[in-house]
Amino acid sequence: MFDHAYGNYMEHAYPADELMPLTCRGRVRGQEPSRGDVDDALGKFSLTLIDSLDTLVVLNKTKEFEDAVRKVLRDVNLDNDVVVSVFETNIRVLGGLLGGHSLAIMLKEKGEYMQWYNDELLQMAKQLGYKLLPAFNTTSGLPYPRINLKFGIRKPEARTGTETDTCTACAGTLILEFAALSRFTGATIFEEYARKALDFLWEKRQRSSNLVGVTINIHTGDWVRKDSGVGAGIDSYYEYLLKAYVLLGDDSFLERFNTHYDAIMRYISQPPLLLDVHIHKPMLNARTWMDALLAFFPGLQVLKGDIRPAIETHEMLYQVIKKHNFLPEAFTTDFRVHWAQHPLRPEFAESTYFLYKATGDPYYLEVGKTLIENLNKYARVPCGFAAMKDVRTGSHEDRMDSFFLAEMFKYLYLLFADKEDIIFDIEDYIFTTEAHLLPLWLSTTNQRVSKKNTTSEYTELDDSNFDWTCPNTQILFPNDPLYAQSIREPLKNVVDKSCPRGIIRVREESLRSGAKPPLRARDFMATNPEHLEILKKMGAASSIDAEDGLRFMQEMIELSSQQQKEQQLPPRAVQIVSHPFFGRVVLTAGPAQFGPDLSKHKETRGFVASSKPYNGCSELTNPEAVMGKIALIQRGQCMFAEKARNIQNAGAIGGIVIDDNEGSSSDTAPLFQMAGDGKDTDDITIPMLFLFSKEGGIILDAIREYEEVEVLLSDKAKDRDPEMENEEQPSSENDSQSAEQIASRSQEIDLVDQESPEESSVNSHPEALSPVDTDSAASVSSSEQDSNPMENLETTSLDGECTDLDNQLQEQPETEEDSNPNVSWGKKAQPIDSILADWNEDIEAFEMMDKDEL
Repeated sequence: MFDHAYGNYMEHAYPADELMPLTCRGRVRGQEPSRGDVDDALGKFSLTLIDSLDTLVVLNKTKEFEDAVRKVLRDVNLDNDVVVSVFETNIRVLGGLLGGHSLAIMLKEKGEYMQWYNDELLQMAKQLGYKLLPAFNTTSGLPYPRINLKFGIRKPEARTGTETDTCTACAGTLILEFAALSRFTGATIFEEYARKALDFLWEKRQRSSNLVGVTINIHTGDWVRKDSGVGAGIDSYYEYLLKAYVLLGDDSFLERFNTHYDAIMRYISQPPLLLDVHIHKPMLNARTWMDALLAFFPGLQVLKGDIRPAIETHEMLYQVIKKHNFLPEAFTTDFRVHWAQHPLRPEFAESTYFLYKATGDPYYLEVGKTLIENLNKYARVPCGFAAMKDVRTGSHEDRMDSFFLAEMFKYLYLLFADKEDIIFDIEDYIFTTEAHLLPLWLSTTNQRVSKKNTTSEYTELDDSNFDWTCPNTQILFPNDPLYAQSIREPLKNVVDKSCPRGIIRVREESLRSGAKPPLRARDFMATNPEHLEILKKMGAASSIDAEDGLRFMQEMIELSSQQQKEQQLPPRAVQIVSHPFFGRVVLTAGPAQFGPDLSKHKETRGFVASSKPYNGCSELTNPEAVMGKIALIQRGQCMFAEKARNIQNAGAIGGIVIDDNEGSSSDTAPLFQMAGDGKDTDDITIPMLFLFSKEGGIILDAIREYEEVEVLLSDKAKDRDPEMENEEQPSSENDSQSAEQIASRSQEIDLVDQESPEESSVNSHPEALSPVDTDSAASVSSSEQDSNPMENLETTSLDGECTDLDNQLQEQPETEEDSNPNVSWGKKAQPIDSILADWNEDIEAFEMMDKDEL
């Protein structure tokens, strides 16, 4: 699998930063449509090659490693005029160079490979370290989030240095790489800067809860986003505190980690869930969904030595994966998909590896086997591995991030490897957050940095079993192989059958006093006088009531938003199933609001043919060509429903409308739904789907190359036919090359106008398709219904079984108040939008208050 990914990168993409596996070409910054902050990882420095260096050694590819190092030294330029993320450049490039150096000197000492090596990678790492240092030129010591590799910060030509905010993980995930660089080179300045940033974050923690927020002002130290969790925006800050203690031996790092960990387990951990809370009001949940990045946390808990909650959370995540083959970028507390993308993240594989090493339970080998099978079955394409655009439909994105090679294959290989399969002792190294290897002997080398203990107000923690343990990955429970199984067993059906409603903490004091649980938004009925009376009291009597009111408002906003989104149609899939694709290429398609619903009717499979006229706006002149086939039609000049009727009358069994806006792609436009023409459309009995120009171009190119092209129109991608699998290798080398050339017309197909949760801001995409065309006048873009990008994420049931909330809402009597868009509030009717707006303002006001004021 690694050879397939790495070989295709080297053949089709190098020296570009990343491979685009659907187009079989390299992603070069500035030459592809901007993906916003996601592109800040790209610096025209052959990112994937550098990120893969130590993976080559772990997989015992020492000759390939030697060749790769020579290429890096010969070809990579770190002096490019490009603005990059300080965080991503540190963990991927600086970490990759240091990991490569660590294993290069190890191989040199063994005496067979790298005998010519003379610290060249270390010198490149030092050069890059000095290029990153100007980012720390702030009064707080927190680094700017971005820097220009050539011009640094603030110069007009730098095009950066005006930012005011950064994420906690961005500022707190530097100490391992910077300290290692200082210890390797003797230049203490790098470790000093990274320590100063960590010291500042520690001082700015919320003192009563000992939690940190997601986003902080780099000049004032004020928290910009005051929610706290262990996922996106904070994750690796906690990881680096514990690992800094391991690598550097400084007790203050362990004290800080233990303080934070106690707060996490007290407020955020609600086994098996990990839910964000407000740092000033940690008993209040800040959101009702979780992001995929928190999947690293069970692995960190293993290093901590706290196995039980690690097993619980890992098992919950695994149950979600078994439902959708991959972990969605975000999912709700009742296990519905909140954001369906999956960019092949390795965090779950990382935790699986550490749990197997800790428990010795072969169950985790079965988990690893599932991950491998799913990657090969759903993500492997002829030119690498493609990220999943939507785990529900199985559609692909033209993306293979460097971390896939740096981390995923490393952890999966180590999960299954015997000791003799690895040519060095992995226990002599620590993994960075990008899984790069740094030797533990650095703890006793060049210790010229002051170890001043800046930890203050360290409180006694109920953590006596683990306060001063040295983390390790050896088996912790060798005499009790059933230990992990006994913890997992109660969670086996947590996703399947229990369908828990959003899990919100109820204060222990209220339960002990016998008080009724607080009113929940899902139970609220506007016609119930008791409910209205409870609402009036919220926030008026005590801090307890105030917290109830704040929680109710958040739930009501979430519920209202969810109900709106559930009226939207989900995306559909167009899967090319004929030779030489065999179902490997899956395109995200926009649905139609007329014709059969592909989620309720059997999918439609057939060969494709272009209609004449191509716009499909009049009676077809080539009915014999589309008879019994799926007709291709161009958008424009008439209504979608009219096109559908014309191809249906010609005998087509389905239709694909291809956008007439040349170059359009879902990376610059949101998912598109085709609306009817305002008339009765019950006469349309064939399925219709919409593809943007670049996605449709894949099918058109396939027709030109192979003539007979068969596709599947469905609600989600189907498993490939086993018989096809046996024929999967193209009959000739030319066929393989042709398939790659056809795939080159594809472009990444974003369903939502937003970047990865680990980024701190939202991508800025051009305007969506203009609705002034005749056939789009009635169309609806799924992301135009809400101005908040995060609320644009479609929320759908994970498996179609968890419908308690929907059923409950449908079963309520349809009173005048229920069916009216206005909600009765005492004697005064108020539009729901106005109420929600007021509640949003109240939430902001509550968040500005200190705990005592509240």
